Amino acid sequence: MGVWQSLRLNKLRDLTMENYKKKGGTLWSIGKISFFLFTCIFSIQSAGAQQDQQWITYEPDNGTGNGKHIVLVSGDEEYRSEEALPLLANILARYHGFKTTVLFAINPETGKIDPEYLENIPGLEHLQQADLMVIFTRFRELPDEQMKFIDEYLAAGKPIIGMRTATHAFNYKLNKDSPYSKYSFNSGVAEWEGGFGRKILGETWIAHHGDHGKEGTRGLINGTMKGANHPMLQGVSDIWTYSDVYTTRELKEGTEVLVWGAPTNGMTPNATLNLKKSILPVAWTTEYTGKNGTVGRVFTTTMGASIDLKNEDLRRLLVNACYWALKMEALIPVESNVSIIGEYNPTMFGYGAFRKNLVPSDFQ
Repeated sequence: MGVWQSLRLNKLRDLTMENYKKKGGTLWSIGKISFFLFTCIFSIQSAGAQQDQQWITYEPDNGTGNGKHIVLVSGDEEYRSEEALPLLANILARYHGFKTTVLFAINPETGKIDPEYLENIPGLEHLQQADLMVIFTRFRELPDEQMKFIDEYLAAGKPIIGMRTATHAFNYKLNKDSPYSKYSFNSGVAEWEGGFGRKILGETWIAHHGDHGKEGTRGLINGTMKGANHPMLQGVSDIWTYSDVYTTRELKEGTEVLVWGAPTNGMTPNATLNLKKSILPVAWTTEYTGKNGTVGRVFTTTMGASIDLKNEDLRRLLVNACYWALKMEALIPVESNVSIIGEYNPTMFGYGAFRKNLVPSDFQ
């Protein structure tokens, strides 16, 4: 029990005994006091445990997800993945029956969510039981004892969804001798050129194609994929996001583009297209092979800032992608329910803009 909890309990005890003396004590009232104090201890300890919890889990409601476990890994300094992923996790659990766990970048000195702390994401051991990983990190340099869980997950050839900065999810600058430095976005290691982004997701970080902070992204659905009734595009037609189009080179072999991105002349959904700039892929599928020979499905989108998820069709694309990645595409609803649960007031992207002094349970 922490110091603040002990102080609260002592205060409750003193107040209760004082009230007991004023009214005259009986065995019955002593029993009530004992029960009251026991309840307080249990409540305070439960509150302390919740406060100390470094991740959140949404238990599944009834749905076709059948309790499959999706682990969503946040940790970026700019696009508020710590806000976006709890929203997505809640939708997946409430409407679709998946169990979801959201991990956060935690400052170990404060116990608070701190996306600018690059070296700590507690709870990655949840990947050992995960059926799907959704990753939205940026330039992380995790310690080997944490990174090993991601490496083991990939070795098993399990499915992956990468969002926005996941193309440059890792950047090893301090511990270049780590066996996981090959995951760096700028890796030159043989067969890992371009790191996790290029090898697993299909592309690494290159540059902003759109004018960052001034141009949004109009999603252009690939008509060929739509005409072929690709299950991920069911109910998806109108995508516009605040985050700009990322530059992509030629995507790795075997990639299928589902959505192209056109930069827009402004940061509103009705902004015109910037016809001076080419369209580039902003959502695609690919695959990779784990060390055990298992082929894992991969969906990547360079959209996904927390404010982007105000767009209903982007939320639907992401939910559909979870079904597809898990080879459950036959169960994708004609129009997946992606209604926002409660209030959702996302923070505009930007450095240093994250909400301070929050713990994971604040997002639950």
